[in-house]
Amino acid sequence: MNSQQAARTESAGGRPGLNLSYGYGTDRGLRRELNEDSFIASDPIFAVADGMGGHEAGEVASGMCVRALATLPQLATGERTATASVVQQYLAIADDSIRAATGSRAGTTLTGVVVVEQMGIPYWLVMNIGDSRTYRLSQGRLAQVSVDHSEVQELVDTGEITAEEATVHPRRHVVTRALGTGDETEADYWLLPIEEGDRMMVCSDGLNGELTDDQMFDILNTVPDPQEAVDLLIQAALRSGGRDNVTVIVVDARNVLNEDGVSTTAPRTAAAAEDEDTLPRHAGNGETAHDGS
Repeated sequence: MNSQQAARTESAGGRPGLNLSYGYGTDRGLRRELNEDSFIASDPIFAVADGMGGHEAGEVASGMCVRALATLPQLATGERTATASVVQQYLAIADDSIRAATGSRAGTTLTGVVVVEQMGIPYWLVMNIGDSRTYRLSQGRLAQVSVDHSEVQELVDTGEITAEEATVHPRRHVVTRALGTGDETEADYWLLPIEEGDRMMVCSDGLNGELTDDQMFDILNTVPDPQEAVDLLIQAALRSGGRDNVTVIVVDARNVLNEDGVSTTAPRTAAAAEDEDTLPRHAGNGETAHDGS
């Protein structure tokens, strides 16, 4: 694999309360010459950017995006005080930088979570632009939190095609929002209270393009260690064809404080794309839930 390693972190600054553990990995896949995915995985920011443009331009775009996020002051301090408006400011900086560097000929998707706290209560601030995805496994249910910004998602939303038909539609790789190219560059945001045992998965479409929700759920729901879950997800995507770059981050939450400032103890439930690149389109939160049944 190109770059894969484990990471663990305790609660920021040694404070009592929320404890995160996480793993991450990326792989070029079996068909691509370059890995155009980039990611950042450091409390409180966990995000994946999937570059598009080819000839190294996509790699430049995704790299510039995550480097912009890496300058968020909360990353240096470990504080969980970011807001959607602050994150959007840094995404605007990334958008401007990518356009200047590539002449708007390259772009990148971005999805992920920023851990934030309001009045001592922790939340997942989910962000998304494009068709990379953020999922949440909570209380035994896997749900896609992010909503794809893609032509096929628009067709699904209007009832013109089914979700199953979208997976093989000829324009399934065309995104309607991206950073660095096109007219629509603002991310969508969701603020979700963190529950004890929550597991978040952030991935490029090289994962969900190869694996079904059932396959992802089976691994996420049965493999306790986040790094091992990441490794198995990437291996499964490669066995399924590995037709695109694959990047995965898994984040687990423990010792979550409730509104009374008391740690909760509820246990966590144990337990196909072709060769085209993702392309920009020129010229309620909609969660998709899965419980393994």
